[in-house]
Amino acid sequence: MKLYRAYAKVNIFLKITGMRANYHEIISRFMRVDSLYDELSFVAKEESEDFKIIGSFSCKTEQNTIYKAYLALLNALDADAAALLKNLMYKHGVKVDKKIPAFAGLGGGSSDGATFLKMCNEVLHLGLSQNELAAIGIKVGADIPFFIYGYDSANVSGIGEVVEEFKEHLLDIELFTPKLEISTPKVYAIYRENFYNPIDGFEVEKLKKTSSLDILKKMSADEANDLFKPALQEYKELKNYYKHGYYFSGSGSSFFRVKDA
Repeated sequence: MKLYRAYAKVNIFLKITGMRANYHEIISRFMRVDSLYDELSFVAKEESEDFKIIGSFSCKTEQNTIYKAYLALLNALDADAAALLKNLMYKHGVKVDKKIPAFAGLGGGSSDGATFLKMCNEVLHLGLSQNELAAIGIKVGADIPFFIYGYDSANVSGIGEVVEEFKEHLLDIELFTPKLEISTPKVYAIYRENFYNPIDGFEVEKLKKTSSLDILKKMSADEANDLFKPALQEYKELKNYYKHGYYFSGSGSSFFRVKDA
């Protein structure tokens, strides 16, 4: 069976622009990391269960982003296509060779979910466009649309549903992930309570036009990522892992830098 790569990402910058209901609106530069990826494939299975994920996961199947993506896709399809999808998953499991650490700010779960949606679309000839897949994906996770589009680099805004390609060369990213599981909802809650200071539209436009390399040359780790300070406040041990010249991805716990920059 064909292997599909689900790449990691880093947030070159992540700034809060406001609130929409209970969601934080952001502007962020997502960049794909080509050196780190999970591998997904469909494998035939003998057990007659509806859905099976084969791989090393700490969460239950029902909590897994791949399973949630399956349910969202099922819900979006007409009866005939839904029957094809159910039949595919009745006969096959999703095998995941997991390399991207969980709870690390690298988008591993979202990338897996997006890759699963693209696999189903290809294998079953569903004919869904990237926009249609992204609209399904955003119901599952805010980072999924970025991975659906597969851009090297993109400005991501709203709550993750607006993905605009930013044309630049991929940077050679070096990653460091402490063995520390960070809760994204908790970090956002601390940000909202103690650090809430959304940037204005002028600053947003400036960031959107600046190359990733220039951002990293001009900004410090806490200037580039609004979630770094709240993460440090909530997870005191995080400061023991921070090294000068590194940046913080998402809500953590991963740090990154550009090799030889």
